[in-house]
Amino acid sequence: MFHKVLFSLLFLYSSVTMAQQTPTTQIAFLADVHLQDIYGSFSDTDFNGIVNPNTGKPTILRTMASQLHSTRIFNENYFAFITALEDIAKRNIHLVALPGDYSDDGQPIHIKGLSRILHQYEKAYNIQFFITTGNHDPVGPFLKESGKNDFLGEGGKAQPIFSTEGLYTPNKETEHPTIITKDIAKMGYDGILKELGDFGFFPREQYTYWATPFSDYSYETYTYKKAQAAANLDQRTYEVAPGFTVPDVSYVVEPVPGIWLLAIDGDVYLPKNTNGNPADPHNYHGASTGYNNVLTNKKHLINWAKKVAAEAKKHNKTLITFSHFPMVDFNDDASATIAKFMGSKKWQLERVPDEAVAQAFADAGITIHIAGHMHINDTGIRTTKNGHTLVNIQSPSLAAYIPGYKILTLHDKTTIEVETVTLDSVPHFDELFPMYETEHEFLNELHSPNIWNMEVLESDTYHDFMLWHLKELVRLRFINDWPEPVKSYLQQASLEDIAQKVGLSITKTNWTGTDVIYDFYKLRNADVLALQDIPEERLKYYRQLILAYKNNTPKDTLEAQLQQVFYCIDAFLNGAPAQHFKVNLETGEVTTL
Repeated sequence: MFHKVLFSLLFLYSSVTMAQQTPTTQIAFLADVHLQDIYGSFSDTDFNGIVNPNTGKPTILRTMASQLHSTRIFNENYFAFITALEDIAKRNIHLVALPGDYSDDGQPIHIKGLSRILHQYEKAYNIQFFITTGNHDPVGPFLKESGKNDFLGEGGKAQPIFSTEGLYTPNKETEHPTIITKDIAKMGYDGILKELGDFGFFPREQYTYWATPFSDYSYETYTYKKAQAAANLDQRTYEVAPGFTVPDVSYVVEPVPGIWLLAIDGDVYLPKNTNGNPADPHNYHGASTGYNNVLTNKKHLINWAKKVAAEAKKHNKTLITFSHFPMVDFNDDASATIAKFMGSKKWQLERVPDEAVAQAFADAGITIHIAGHMHINDTGIRTTKNGHTLVNIQSPSLAAYIPGYKILTLHDKTTIEVETVTLDSVPHFDELFPMYETEHEFLNELHSPNIWNMEVLESDTYHDFMLWHLKELVRLRFINDWPEPVKSYLQQASLEDIAQKVGLSITKTNWTGTDVIYDFYKLRNADVLALQDIPEERLKYYRQLILAYKNNTPKDTLEAQLQQVFYCIDAFLNGAPAQHFKVNLETGEVTTL
């Protein structure tokens, strides 16, 4: 939460000189912030949320039910974002990159709120921010009328808010009448760049260099004036399909001498109907598939990345690439097993990049890439037959388990240290809890099925809250991805039952198959960071079960499925370093620190 007094004090320090590269230049990466400006205001309606009984402040928030059915939270991540920025400022880090999905869905109210916050921290702490696009910002290439029906209203009822009349008909029993405001539409590229152009999308005089895939000047002939002309959105378009021209806002920038940040716009908005209207915002698919569509419909990015990498090497620049989408399998190479286990349409497997993606970018000269999109902590490594290595670093989200961000420390031209910072303590994270209590009471009165667990509101820390979010998400949604018979079996089996299936005898515990399911998701989402949330003794039993099931010949479908579960857990436990490690940019070697 921002306080006017705090920022008045912070602005006193705005005279700090611009950041200069040092032997230990640091860059923080905040992926998937998904900011919803809960204390923002609409420009064309008197409704600015409901009043928090504890603080007296009007608050625009989503329901807890909606949060616990989503892969991200919508409300408390506001406080987490401020906490992360405060932490970055205390560490004296002056370069911050946001690899997409920094907004809820590219709505004006949230984009303007983000711009306000970033400008405040830029001025107070001399932080330079660099943004690239995510599939939530923009949701499509052009502005789209839209809204949400799950804001929280008075008395615990849902409050629909939409950008125009006729988009939604509320349920009178469970919802308030719809509020109409243009500030909840989903902006396209044009609107987002107008609000966030200062953060890398457009050149600034203090940059040493700035270019796009379409600019025609070189590093040697660069001028700020030329960059300004090249930054116009009408100069940054390509044909995604015959007759369908859309923007590409990728850029490369040298914010401090010696460092190039390559910000790739990996969004590919394919037309739904190639005979339809190219100007119709509803005639485009979303971009969540990621780089697989880049290979087929945005090929110029590969050639441009190759050109940038060669130029960076020629001019002795350290090249750091970031974008929203992963370039390497983010499931510790367990995706094929997950597909056999759950089916190829589950577990967001359509987002797993083809091996050709890593091969293409590695051979183009991209050695290190920071991504988001999946809300997980992970590291993936690929080396091509040509001997080129790409290290893909998945930065965790502030809005999911385990909440955190990455810091890259550039020690020299060849060595980068990567540190994962987790947000365990977040001031004010429980500020909205009294409002959720009202929501829960209302849902109880309705005898709502699958109502969320009130124990969520007993969380002592932000870490605990996000762990509860994951558990409820698994219980209310993800468990539906699990096939029978293993789904029913694990929900009623003890850990000893699971061991006995393969002739393994373990000491009696209170742990169950449900614990196995929860731990499965903890490890996949947080990698080694999840070990703090799994008892060491249970981990010891998992290692025994992994070995036992690996050596077991399944007698039926259930045993085959259990074998697949423990194969995946084994992969999650033994992936590439993902907490604190260093990367050798020349060899691609990744070493745990």
